[in-house]
Amino acid sequence: MSDTNPDDPCSGKLSALFTRVAKHVFGFFLMVVLCNVTHYLLRPFSQPRITSDTFIGLLIGNLRIVHGFFDISAAQTLRFIIDFGMICYMFVLGIEMDPYVLLKLPTKDATVAYAGMLSTFVLAGAITPFLNYTQEFKMNFTLTLSTALSSTASPVLTRLITSHKIGKSDIGQLVIAAGMHSDFISTLLISIGYIAFPIREKPSGRSRLQDSMEMTIALVIQTVITAKVSPIIMNWVNNENPEGKPMKGSHLVLAVAFMALVCSCSTVYGFSPILSAFMAGIFLPSEGRVSKWVISKINYLLSTIFYPIFFLWMGFEADFREFEPDQLGTWARLFLLFLIATVGKVAGTVLSGVLLGFRWPESFALGLLLSTKGHYQIYLAIAAKTAGTVSTSTSTVMVIAIFFTVVHAPSVVAYIIKRARKRAPTHRMALQSLDPSKEVRILLGVHGPQDAPTAINFTEISRGTADPGIAIYLTDMIELTDNIAATLVRGDEEDTVTVTDQTVTEMREQVTAAAQAYIDHNSDGVKLRRLLALSTFSGMSQDICILAEDLMTALIILPFHKRQRADGTLDAGHPGFRYVNRKVLRNAPCSVGILVDRGLGLVEKISRSYTSLNVAVIFISGKDDREALAYAGRVACHPGVKLTVIRFLVENSSENTSRRASSHRVNVAEQEEEMKLDDECFAEFYERYVAGGQVAYMEKHLANSAETYSTLRSLEGQYALIIVGRGGRVNSVLTVGMNDWQQCPELGPIGDVLSGSDFSVKTSVLIIQTNNVRGELDGLDDDFSIM
Repeated sequence: MSDTNPDDPCSGKLSALFTRVAKHVFGFFLMVVLCNVTHYLLRPFSQPRITSDTFIGLLIGNLRIVHGFFDISAAQTLRFIIDFGMICYMFVLGIEMDPYVLLKLPTKDATVAYAGMLSTFVLAGAITPFLNYTQEFKMNFTLTLSTALSSTASPVLTRLITSHKIGKSDIGQLVIAAGMHSDFISTLLISIGYIAFPIREKPSGRSRLQDSMEMTIALVIQTVITAKVSPIIMNWVNNENPEGKPMKGSHLVLAVAFMALVCSCSTVYGFSPILSAFMAGIFLPSEGRVSKWVISKINYLLSTIFYPIFFLWMGFEADFREFEPDQLGTWARLFLLFLIATVGKVAGTVLSGVLLGFRWPESFALGLLLSTKGHYQIYLAIAAKTAGTVSTSTSTVMVIAIFFTVVHAPSVVAYIIKRARKRAPTHRMALQSLDPSKEVRILLGVHGPQDAPTAINFTEISRGTADPGIAIYLTDMIELTDNIAATLVRGDEEDTVTVTDQTVTEMREQVTAAAQAYIDHNSDGVKLRRLLALSTFSGMSQDICILAEDLMTALIILPFHKRQRADGTLDAGHPGFRYVNRKVLRNAPCSVGILVDRGLGLVEKISRSYTSLNVAVIFISGKDDREALAYAGRVACHPGVKLTVIRFLVENSSENTSRRASSHRVNVAEQEEEMKLDDECFAEFYERYVAGGQVAYMEKHLANSAETYSTLRSLEGQYALIIVGRGGRVNSVLTVGMNDWQQCPELGPIGDVLSGSDFSVKTSVLIIQTNNVRGELDGLDDDFSIM
């Protein structure tokens, strides 16, 4: 006999409750899936996530079945969830703000922000009262709307700028800082204005003045407590829980409880909980382990759970059935609202740009980006409707206008990048793109007098033709020690010093004497200038890169950190110079070569009347190999050098092709583009040097990296110098797996094998890497300057 009664009212209520919960959970996951899918579809258009979320929210929230899910009780519960989420949102926003900027002189970004806000506020205050957003003129609504229109959604704008990889550029940093200023000031003004014009009337028998005084006193007390007490508590918790150790639960509870306490102080007397969280957040320390933990956890909560619910609520409240599309005033309010937000910002930023010396296109772009609105502005638009201040149609108009302020932002960023590319220097510091009518500039580093013969012979084989010639910047790489620093004498000019250390001066004199003796006998087409990179190993790479950029050199040549012993093997090397080489390879503005010297400097004189040096260049694939081939073209011009170009080709067998396809994942489009560039480059080299018999040519058809290794071993002892591309960024079947046993990854797979201790003791190796674009903007550094 069953114990359950189908007619039991408790069972029926429980079943109905489970059904409602299941429907709401299903709706949540449906929102998550649709938002992610739409964001993925809009990714080619670089739209931020808020665009897809707003679109899906308006679409799903206006479905009739969704309105059927939410009765009065469910809608009220949804509103409570939204209010709690916005409290968290505003609290994190406040923590990331710096309230003390108000006490400092306005910087450039602050000037831009204030100008854009002021012009937008004035324009909105002058126009919106005549557009009948409310049934009758309300000063509090006009001021709030004007302030909201003059604001900027800094979280949305910051994520947009960073996702487009321009956050390190001057305009990107200016936009982010100006957006933070604008968001901070506008939200602060709304918080202060709430005291005089609260959205919800406080049900008390006292006057508005008494309520405002209570809220003011409570807010001041909350602010003072937060500003004075929170650093003490937070610093104590941070000191007790250093990085790398698990945070104690009791300390975390204490910190979170204190944050909740200071957020709720002013709400007891009727102040908005959302604005109270913001006011508490701005005076909490933004640094420290606790603050970072709170920010990361709340942001994760917002992005994974809150935002789908928020945009569903937005669509539910912005009911299209009450939109009134047949009314001309509806479209006028929509168009003019968007126009005020954009034109006001643009007018202010252009005016401030004139005062600050910005170009007007960049100032115009600044204004368009600073007009971006976001989640808080959407919340205000819906809050005005739920408070009875505006109609549902007007609230929907505000949401749509906010949507359009975000849609155009990616196009503005693309325009900025396009202009930056046009204004980027046309001189690409690489041998491949060098104008043949201009001289080649090479920064040649030496560690001491022992490198002078190698540097001289390298200069000789690199000189090319007398017209246009070559400029060598022979640079001494010397570590700045305490003893050397004590001997530095400051010169008459600013930032100039003279090295008086006897060891350094004698070493430099020896190098200079050897180089000058070479120039005296070989001055045709060769210019020599002496430089000094005197720095600690941590800063030497930066000095070398700055020198190369200022001199616009096409190539930097650095000695390998290992030296050849008397028995021909290489020693363990100097870790400091290895660090410098690695940093230069990573940050150099031009191509870089690492020269492994195994007797190149022992050649007494490279004759120009007969062949005295056998050199080979290995070509596989990729831009590094193309740069190595471009350098080899200069070596081929020397009459005393016999150059052989060895091209490694993949065997074109069906078995090998299928093996590559299954075990070696490549981007087919990128591979085809690389192959096309390789063929064009090699065909040009072949026609210019090989076809006329000036350069010998060999082909090696190989199946895998094992055969590549065997072929490299077979070259042992045949050449005095082998030139290779670093090739570390090339996905080639001929080198795959060779990285696994590399001793010096900075040399690349081929260079590491040729410079290994078990290779020929008489073969020097030159490993070349073409200039590596920093960042992910094609053809443009991510820290570009355009302002």
